[in-house]
Amino acid sequence: MCMEKTPWEKAIEFHGHSCPGLAIGYRVSEIALKRLSEMRSPDEELVAIVENDACGVDAVMLITGCTLGKGNLIYRDLGKQVYTFGSRNGNRALRIAVNGEILHRPDPELAELRQKVFGGTASQEEKARFQAAQARRIEEILHMPEEKFCKVEEIDFTFPSKARIFPSVKCSRCGELVMEPRARVRDGKFVCLDCFEDYSRGW
Repeated sequence: MCMEKTPWEKAIEFHGHSCPGLAIGYRVSEIALKRLSEMRSPDEELVAIVENDACGVDAVMLITGCTLGKGNLIYRDLGKQVYTFGSRNGNRALRIAVNGEILHRPDPELAELRQKVFGGTASQEEKARFQAAQARRIEEILHMPEEKFCKVEEIDFTFPSKARIFPSVKCSRCGELVMEPRARVRDGKFVCLDCFEDYSRGW
């Protein structure tokens, strides 16, 4: 009998492995869908703004259906475990800030193990200890009380316009097609950004 995979198992499969970072993205996605009374977004019903490019973003994409390709996943390079989710249907939005003090408690032994594992010098016993510690951390993240895990705020939110499809133009230098809004003009002809030489005097 073939058992249906759980959403968490699907997230692991999509990401490639289980880790605390993936668990963070999974947990914030669960919280957002529950609080917004939403299901996974087949189109652009939901919008997600992520403030990091870490493992958790994969879980956000899989669980909420907000993806770069659909245009309803927006990446802001701020290096923070903060996620904003907006529901077009409900005209509501949440900002979820993960509690860093809970998630990043100092643990010198785990830090040493991590360095050995990722540095390729860990013994089998050390690898097993590291994996066990990671598994405990994942379980903690997935099951700790919401108020301990994060801060959730309902916020005013201006929804971005829905994704648009633009015509393409041919770059006069490399010959590749580029979407019209990303093309530039050089010597009176369209060029792509790779073939464009920006001019600036630093003002």
